[in-house]
Amino acid sequence: MIQKRILSGMRPTGLLHLGNLHGALGNWVELQESGKYDCFYFVADWHAITSEYSSTECIKDNTLNMLIDWLAAGLDPKKSTLFVQSAVKEHAELFLLLSMITPLAWLQRNPTYKEMQAELTSRDLSTFGFLGYPVLQAADIIMYKAYGVPVGVDQLPHIELTREIARRFNFLYKEVFPVPEPLLTSVPKLLGTDGRKMSKSYDNSIYLSDRGKELHRKVASMFTDPQRMRKKDPGNPDICNVFTFHGIYSPAETVAEINQACRVAGIGCIECKKMLASRIEESLAPVHERMDYYQNHLQEIHDIIADGNGRAAKIARQTMEEVREAIKI
Repeated sequence: MIQKRILSGMRPTGLLHLGNLHGALGNWVELQESGKYDCFYFVADWHAITSEYSSTECIKDNTLNMLIDWLAAGLDPKKSTLFVQSAVKEHAELFLLLSMITPLAWLQRNPTYKEMQAELTSRDLSTFGFLGYPVLQAADIIMYKAYGVPVGVDQLPHIELTREIARRFNFLYKEVFPVPEPLLTSVPKLLGTDGRKMSKSYDNSIYLSDRGKELHRKVASMFTDPQRMRKKDPGNPDICNVFTFHGIYSPAETVAEINQACRVAGIGCIECKKMLASRIEESLAPVHERMDYYQNHLQEIHDIIADGNGRAAKIARQTMEEVREAIKI
């Protein structure tokens, strides 16, 4: 059976948290293990510069740490191609060529453009690189003639723009690129310790690398049902973030017991959080074991990156030969 190729990437902007693990990263591992796809996953370090251009000194370290997190979470370089975007220079060439044919209005209507500008008010994002990052994203995807891109619903506009750019190239020049399909994924909504979206910028994340006292401290600080002021007050698990985490980390029978006990004040929030911290710690033990291994075998990480970069570059060179021929340059 011929495997369909899929591609996705992450920006190296810091340590990965549990939201990443149970969101995109967990989905990547599932797709890898399904055996249905030829998986390409890349570190989007050029994309990181679109918003972090004034503080690039951490990108190399973040790239290494993120690859360690990926491998610790279960990505396997024997089953997936793991590479770094900036190591494959053809991405920049295709980005340049696609930018020549992409109407400005397509970029200005991108809903994420204004959302990120509103969210990252501390940074000046009125740059060509930030406006044009969806074109670079399109180059990343169609470079490998990906059949599909695993995304959440909020990322659908990005993929539709990539599809439009691919169709426009094929219309203007030659049928070079397949039009990629979005592979919609269901991502559990894990909130941060303060009840807001789990995010590095909010300082409310539980990281994959957190363990021991640090893990227990963060779980102990998690917001619960705001109406439950005292232990004797009955709670509502349906609006409690701690209970949401139990649904992921605790056995079904434990979840059912907590659900019932909380509603009649049969269990206090402190006890509930201690149980959760132990469950998370137990679940992450294999992840931490692999993390420790790779942190002590960094040469293996560099070898994995070099191998993945080589595999990706081979495909990218072939694609760019077709692109140049189509454009007649």
